Amino acid sequence: MGKQKDNKTNAMRILDNRGISYSHYTYDCEEFVDGMQIVEKLGLDPGKVYKTLVTQNTRGEHFVFVIPVKKELDLKKAARTVGEKSLAMIPVKDICKVTGYIRGGCTAIGMKKQYRTVIDSSALALETMVVSGGRIGLQMELAPNDLAGAADAVFAEITG
Repeated sequence: MGKQKDNKTNAMRILDNRGISYSHYTYDCEEFVDGMQIVEKLGLDPGKVYKTLVTQNTRGEHFVFVIPVKKELDLKKAARTVGEKSLAMIPVKDICKVTGYIRGGCTAIGMKKQYRTVIDSSALALETMVVSGGRIGLQMELAPNDLAGAADAVFAEITG
């Protein structure tokens, strides 16, 4: 008998190892879809669904921001939050190289390196929030403070 394949992502294994409670949702998808399409596919409250964005400063250092799916990252606020003059989104082609995740499956937990991570403070009003589970077709629901603990993140107002 062959070994059963582990369907857990690195992010899920990290949560399991830390004893952090979460639930997950799967959906059929072969390629990137935006966050609002995920909300529709899973029938979720869009106010609970957050996306993970990766930026860089002029020196090529990376910063991760987790914001509501319906909002836009305010790059000026984000830069101030991490003590930078300016930030820019990383090119889509660099997402996997920088994070270890592919576009549409990027989550703040378990990236290749530990980058400074900021979660939009709006998450603090939620009991649970939904973020990517580490691959396309998988979302995880967990408490905002648990996400912050697992991603070594802080909360700040970073949307426009």
